[in-house]
Amino acid sequence: MSAWWWEHEFAAGSAPADSQRQEFPTRADAESWLGEFWSDLAERGVTAVTLFEDERLVYGPMSLAAG
Repeated sequence: MSAWWWEHEFAAGSAPADSQRQEFPTRADAESWLGEFWSDLAERGVTAVTLFEDERLVYGPMSLAAG
């Protein structure tokens, strides 16, 4: 079974609050989660995300900047 996960890119001077990645069973689950929490990530200093399936790059980086 594949694991889908987001790699977070942080603004200069920002540090991840926790380095443990969150895995999802499907691409739809990963994308749905991002749609719900992108603004929270941006507030924590995440500037962009990249989607992976296991270790394969699917797409990104994708900016979290509003607008």
